Amino acid sequence: MLSVVRVHLPSEIPIVGCELTPYVLLRRPDKTVSTDDVPETAPLDGHFLRYKWYRVQSDKKVAVCSIHPSEQATLQCLGCVKAKIPVSKSYHCTTKCFSDAWQHHRVLHDRAASALNENGNEEEEVFGRFNSTGSGATNSSLSASASSASLTNGSATPLYPAAITQRSGETWFEVGRSKTYTPTADDIGHVLKFECVAVDAETKLPVGHVNTILTSRVIPAPSPIPRRLIPVDGMAHLDVDGRMTSSGTFTVLSYNVLSEAYASNDLYNYCPSWALSWPYRRQNLLREIIGYRPDIICLQEVQSDHYDEFFSPELDKHGYHGLYKRKTNEVYSGNTNTIDGCATFFRRDRFSHVKKYEVEFNKAAQSLTEATIPTTQKKTALNRLVKDNVALIVVLEAKVNNQPFDNAGKRQLLCVVSSSMFISS
Repeated sequence: MLSVVRVHLPSEIPIVGCELTPYVLLRRPDKTVSTDDVPETAPLDGHFLRYKWYRVQSDKKVAVCSIHPSEQATLQCLGCVKAKIPVSKSYHCTTKCFSDAWQHHRVLHDRAASALNENGNEEEEVFGRFNSTGSGATNSSLSASASSASLTNGSATPLYPAAITQRSGETWFEVGRSKTYTPTADDIGHVLKFECVAVDAETKLPVGHVNTILTSRVIPAPSPIPRRLIPVDGMAHLDVDGRMTSSGTFTVLSYNVLSEAYASNDLYNYCPSWALSWPYRRQNLLREIIGYRPDIICLQEVQSDHYDEFFSPELDKHGYHGLYKRKTNEVYSGNTNTIDGCATFFRRDRFSHVKKYEVEFNKAAQSLTEATIPTTQKKTALNRLVKDNVALIVVLEAKVNNQPFDNAGKRQLLCVVSSSMFISS
């Protein structure tokens, strides 16, 4: 019989807009264990897995700190309230938190005053753009309302019962019926509960133990502090839309996105686990990359599955074509889907792809040591140089008005190189 052995979440702290995907270990009828899903549409030996998500709301309303969203707020900036700034931005966990954040926080007050003077009551629109994090954290999001009853969140059934059960001042609202769930603004400050059980396909009744897991309180996606760009002398000026004004110029963005395989708590023990999770980081990465609207994008430490399932399809929606070079398997051991590499994207309206070259530094290192390094030192040299690094070389041709140059003699070719080269001492 099909049964659930164990369930757990990669991160205990859920974040608004970041999909939650539980790890479900099940025992199949042949006694083997697996993490494969068994949906109602494809039952196994007459059984399938049923999932449900609940929002656990208490009578007590909870406000979270705007700077440290995993902490409960203890004070509120009355200036924000007076300026009609979204209430979620007014909360802080300690006086030190408020003092440390004041230089950035007062920008909200200045923008609110400016918006009120210029646009009447349009400050809400202004701050919507300023805080475009997808968190949707507004005043109403902190209230214990049942407004999410119309959410589908992965289910074909749009409406859920208003309240499932109530005990000790807590009410459980059913908010999802799929394996994954994406927290919304209505979940902020509340605990989520995931429920998984094997069900008889014929009777639709649960069979065996119901496995449940509770999360910490849902937090809004933190607003990253805007980067301060430094102009470089001799470069062309940016126009009002952020584009280069001089003809023949282009913008390049290079970004080490930190492979999920390397984003461990052991290596980054100063960083909270929820901030290391890939669902949280990927939305921030995409927002920042697209925000700069570069003509060419060079990414390093891109996992092969992340390139196929996320970067390539998402950047394609914004007009980019991508090329990828994965590291070799000579040094790396583990899941081949998590091997990282280099990716280069370019705007299809500005460039066309001419040629692609791939470099594997392991082979270059082996050739170098064979030719120039004494035999007694070869092992040491190879240990230092053979790091499974690669480089991706892409030759592009510039376009004018989204068209290639008519005159072959005026072709403008560009060579772009992205490398994962790293040598440790």
